[in-house]
Amino acid sequence: MCGILAVLGCSDDSQAKRVRVLELSRRLKHRGPDWSGLYQHGDCYLAHQRLAIIDPASGDQPLFNEDKSVVVTVNGEIYNHEELRKKLANHKFRTGSDCDVIAHLYEQYGEDFVDMLDGIFSFVLLDTRDNSFIVARDAIGVTSLYIGWGLDGSVWISSELKGLNDDCEHFESFPPGHLYSSKSGGFRRWYNPPWFSEAIPSVPYDPLILRRAFENAVTKRLMTDVPFGVLLSGGLDSSLVASITARYLAGTKAAKHWGAQLHSFCVGLEDGIDAIEDVIYHIETYDVTTIRASTPMFLMSRKIKSLGVKMVISGEGSDEIFGGYLYFHKAPNKDEFHRETCRKIKALHQYDCLRANKATSAWGLEAQVPFLDKEFINVAMSIDPEAKMIKNDEGRIEKWVLRRAFDEEEHPYLPKHILYRQKEQFSDGVGYSWIDGLKAHTARHVTDKMMSNASFIFPHNTPTTKEAYYYRMIFERFFPQNSARLTVPGGASVACSTAKAVEWDAAWKNNLDPSGRAALGVHLSAYDAETHLSNKPSKVIDSIPRMMDFPGVAIQS
Repeated sequence: MCGILAVLGCSDDSQAKRVRVLELSRRLKHRGPDWSGLYQHGDCYLAHQRLAIIDPASGDQPLFNEDKSVVVTVNGEIYNHEELRKKLANHKFRTGSDCDVIAHLYEQYGEDFVDMLDGIFSFVLLDTRDNSFIVARDAIGVTSLYIGWGLDGSVWISSELKGLNDDCEHFESFPPGHLYSSKSGGFRRWYNPPWFSEAIPSVPYDPLILRRAFENAVTKRLMTDVPFGVLLSGGLDSSLVASITARYLAGTKAAKHWGAQLHSFCVGLEDGIDAIEDVIYHIETYDVTTIRASTPMFLMSRKIKSLGVKMVISGEGSDEIFGGYLYFHKAPNKDEFHRETCRKIKALHQYDCLRANKATSAWGLEAQVPFLDKEFINVAMSIDPEAKMIKNDEGRIEKWVLRRAFDEEEHPYLPKHILYRQKEQFSDGVGYSWIDGLKAHTARHVTDKMMSNASFIFPHNTPTTKEAYYYRMIFERFFPQNSARLTVPGGASVACSTAKAVEWDAAWKNNLDPSGRAALGVHLSAYDAETHLSNKPSKVIDSIPRMMDFPGVAIQS
């Protein structure tokens, strides 16, 4: 992922201001180590830190239209850029970058072109003819983006908090699927899919339609001019991504060029604990489950980047779409099951998308997430939720509709034991001793006396465990502003549920922990009801997956 920073209408076009913008942009250099650029028009500044994935030779940013009256700084990938170029036959493009179409689409269609983009993106577009600008973020919020306002009337945009938190009076997360226009002075939603209203769909389940939709979502993300990889945790979702990628690449030049490669990585508990401060600085959250899962991904991303890989494809989003978290076993009916999946998808930008984007971007690595493809989501969320309901007596475990879609006997996508493996949350899947070790470590550094004053020290989203208190102290040191703490979600949760779903089982209210093992009576290794907060010490993060390669693809297995 690239890093973007924009300061718009700051009433200061001095050299000192330009130097300050450059200084702040450098805080995002980890996101785009390949090149940097800054465009200034009066008191408007557009800065960019580039991670070159498409057209590394000529796609430097900011990007322009023909006469340079429209300027764009972009973070993301536009998968349908070749089709869009055909619609812009009268336009002349300066680069082969997939993002080059944005300025020209604005020229052709005005502000209403965003829904034409198939991809993941955050961008700022400045029209120098009238000094107006628009800002937009992709449908689900796969790319990270923040907006802030200065006392001087300026509007600030940054890929990460650290680009604007010291210079804005107020800032917040830029809402996914929205556009901000200086002409209207506010936000409007450009992404309005049928499922967003949470109305209950009724389309019959068709496994072949679902399979084809996901295969298309994966293959379109293989658009790259640089070495790429697939993250494989050993669970269902990432295994499907890896399998489809391997099938697509079989017999290609990429397969012949790269061949098969194996990479084994081992990470110890102390490595993870030592990285916690760096993780919180880069991920910009104090949410417990996000930090638990981000730490191994952060460390793994560094190893992957050292191999020369610049882009990885990952399996985030499936559990939200299909009700894969173990607490969905207790969904009371199909209506509530569907509404919970809608709530989970809408919140992804605060949790798994934030983790996948920032844990990888910390090392100049880009993460692509095919389960969050717009077209695939439309197909998957239109299915009658009765088909998604978990019914153990009928052999239907979590994510049954996805498993069934890829249960091919003649040419199997996956071995049965992987295709029908029980769900493990990422923070659990790297090894239960990782979470137990974190609890033991934080218990040694947060006293009972500190916890007794937690509501006074942290009145907003008051930490209720020593682990949460520990993370909160670190976060507040890096991001002390009130606006910063408000960007992090809160509320009761069990096994990654929303607060609403906690109501599904009365026992959960006394067992609020984000681990999948908190799904008492469901998880095969569930916490004991009386000892679920156990802090058993551990010396290693067991089961950190090794790395192996399909042809042309680095795959974590």
